[in-house]
Amino acid sequence: MQKNRIEVAGYLAAKPEVRYLPSGTPVANARLGESYSFKDGSGQQQKHTNWHSLSFYGDLSTVAASFDKGDNLFIEGSVEQRQFAPKGDGAKRTVHEIIVRSCHLIAAPRNGNGRSAVIEAASESRSADEFESQAAEHNNDPWPVQ
Repeated sequence: MQKNRIEVAGYLAAKPEVRYLPSGTPVANARLGESYSFKDGSGQQQKHTNWHSLSFYGDLSTVAASFDKGDNLFIEGSVEQRQFAPKGDGAKRTVHEIIVRSCHLIAAPRNGNGRSAVIEAASESRSADEFESQAAEHNNDPWPVQ
């Protein structure tokens, strides 16, 4: 049995950017950070943050565009590894990203902009084939360059 599914809750590093693939499909990209604390061998409290690259395709890209830096999200999706050669140096790079299938805004920062503290954002039901074809089209895209 094989299963490629991931659930992550964390905070957006920046407002998602929406672009369009050559086919016209909208895609939004963002980074999500989730942190945890632990005590190291000497008893000192340590904090570690994992950063995840997110890709929102189709209607979910419109939803993602409504999110802001610091929003607390719950993401469900699958992990994809892809290689690309950025313009210029031509060296192949490998990225791992989460292809978002559903997302929920857990809480927005209280910044006085009138947004509700708890909003269910979106869930999109599409076939895996649709996601795979959009992800395949995304393979030549150099986002994110690190």
